[in-house]
Amino acid sequence: MQLVVTEEQRELKDTLRRFFADRSPSAEVRRLMETAEGHDPGVWAQMAGQLGLQGLAIGEEHGGAGFGMRELAVVFEEMGRAVVCAPFLATITAAAALEAGDGGHDLLARIADGSTIATLAVAEDGGSWDPGSVAATFEDGKLRGTKNFVLDGHIADLILVVAQGADGVGLYAVEDVAAVERKVLPTLDQTRKLARIEFDGVAAREVGGEDAVRRALDVAAVALAAEQLGGAQATLDMTVEYAKVRHQFGRPIGSFQAIKHRCADMFVLVESARSAVLHAAAVADESPEELAHAAALAKAYCSDAFFHTAGEAIQLHGGIGFTWEHDAHLYFKRAQGSRQLFGTPDRHRERLGEMAGLTGAGATP
Repeated sequence: MQLVVTEEQRELKDTLRRFFADRSPSAEVRRLMETAEGHDPGVWAQMAGQLGLQGLAIGEEHGGAGFGMRELAVVFEEMGRAVVCAPFLATITAAAALEAGDGGHDLLARIADGSTIATLAVAEDGGSWDPGSVAATFEDGKLRGTKNFVLDGHIADLILVVAQGADGVGLYAVEDVAAVERKVLPTLDQTRKLARIEFDGVAAREVGGEDAVRRALDVAAVALAAEQLGGAQATLDMTVEYAKVRHQFGRPIGSFQAIKHRCADMFVLVESARSAVLHAAAVADESPEELAHAAALAKAYCSDAFFHTAGEAIQLHGGIGFTWEHDAHLYFKRAQGSRQLFGTPDRHRERLGEMAGLTGAGATP
């Protein structure tokens, strides 16, 4: 199993860093997070047309480029570094569900070319991301129920809904999104929009089963872990740079042992998170039967690592770090919001324990 970043992946990383530095500087992030849509459609079109990001990991037979999770992890890391406002995580998660299912491959080409924003609706009022706990139902071609915390659900052109059908948990595609009732939820992380969606007899078609949903959620966990890695690296970089230029008592604060130790601890967390992401991405590509374990480990560790480094960034910047004008709070809020998506760190650790036979009852994501 290859855990080394290739030259092609480094080139992709460099290209993306330049692109997002130009298209998603902090001033643009702050502007977009105040808009109703929450993203720039022009940049979204460039991501598809110029960079091919939406179709990067979609099979060539479905209009994509046919790359894997390793390349997607590079994309998410750079997006996390820049706190990009875009419905990319939602769309990639939905694409993973469609590819894993057997009834919606015809929808993938529209995702790959960027013309369709898609999302996966799993969680309900209880907040669980376990597909087995959903109460929404599919009967006679109609969906009924309510979904909460749907990523970019307010602007999605295609909604994949996890619901109870005649044969158990299934995945159902809603293409007539005008028939659903959608409401944007207030969130701590304003850079990532979440919605509540109500389905009252909405027409849908089955595109997959529970296995496809679980595969998509594991892919989403790895993608989000990579994004968290990028955010953690950014907070480490900004903190180290600040420690070099901020002087106190006639010397840079980075020369004080207490500051050195805290920055060193941040570095260890970031590099350990990188190892977890590289491993999980490699497993997704080469050993999919082990993905549930690797995804849970990566999501749990990277959630904690990002949250800690974002908090340390605020503390080590001193008073300026607490102000609205400084970008540290953007990363802190993203870190806190990301911890909850697709299952909290504690939930994923419980899942790992259950899969290892260390606990008596299974944990829900």
